[in-house]
Amino acid sequence: MSRPSLVRIASALLVLSLASVPLASAGTNEAPFPTAAALCHHTAIAEEGFVPIGGIEQWVTIHGAHCDSPVVLFIHGGPGNPLSPFAAKVYGSWESRFTLVQWDQRGAGKTFGHNPGSAQASLSIEQMSQDGIALAQYLTAHLGQKKIILMGSSWGSVLAVHMAMARPDLFYAYVGSSQLVDGEQNASAAYRQALDRARRIGDTGSVTKLVALGAPPWTDPHSFGALRRITRRYEASASTAAPADWWQPAPAYTGTSVQQEEDAGEDYSYLQYVGKDGHGMFWQINLPALGGEFRIPVFLVQGAEDLNTVPPMTKHYFDTLHAPQKAYVLVPHTGHDPNVAMVDAQYRLLIQRVLPLTK
Repeated sequence: MSRPSLVRIASALLVLSLASVPLASAGTNEAPFPTAAALCHHTAIAEEGFVPIGGIEQWVTIHGAHCDSPVVLFIHGGPGNPLSPFAAKVYGSWESRFTLVQWDQRGAGKTFGHNPGSAQASLSIEQMSQDGIALAQYLTAHLGQKKIILMGSSWGSVLAVHMAMARPDLFYAYVGSSQLVDGEQNASAAYRQALDRARRIGDTGSVTKLVALGAPPWTDPHSFGALRRITRRYEASASTAAPADWWQPAPAYTGTSVQQEEDAGEDYSYLQYVGKDGHGMFWQINLPALGGEFRIPVFLVQGAEDLNTVPPMTKHYFDTLHAPQKAYVLVPHTGHDPNVAMVDAQYRLLIQRVLPLTK
């Protein structure tokens, strides 16, 4: 039995089959099916299903207490680390003010599992950014919104910047967290800071491992993991821990087959990201080459203890940007991975700086 393409749960259960319905053409506001706005009477919205994006069906969830609230589109990191299994626990409290959209990107999570040919295809920043733009077009049409709010974290911050620069007309603002700037320079800065930390605290074991690893660029895909295991341990010692239940997936994501799909997608995306011989997408990241002119407000939230996307590099990039509004928020006791302090800082920024832009 095939799965429905979209399930809407509001005041009553409404099922819309979208598998055979194409997205609206680029550059148009035409909705290919009844918009949520036309059905909206201040009811809650809860949609989960596959939406045709970029030639394949991709997994999208839409949740909010009021179907006419401003829409926040999350662009997850990894790549291959979708937020959809954890979104209710991490961001569920935001649903009283915003409609929250999670998207399992091409090569990740349920999208990877739903498309059997995924593992034979290559991922690219350009294709995935275009996927994100197509999703934003879908959301504005379907939810009856002029624009949406764009949020990207880590790898997702790369896609989000490409999206914001290509189609600023779709977004009220861009909110980035753990902002990646330049692949090779980010890796080099992370390596230097980790080696300096290891020497400073007398962690001879890590010093030995890092010296043996050598400075980037690397051709061995295991090098990234070796560095990240060390930096994650250092971040944990200096950061406030996230609640233990945050990373327990929702029931819909706990089945054996679903978990196998997610693990397979993560492995696939990781190899596409770093490359088997040092030619993966990571090494192609170069946001300064896109220019520093943003036509929408830009707000960056950065963990002070981040040893993966290090604060000095993020701040330098931020200082070069020109935007109608911009702000840089440094969050103490926070590393690269989300925790309560980071999520609270994101929410305050949304309420204080971004929400007024949607009026």
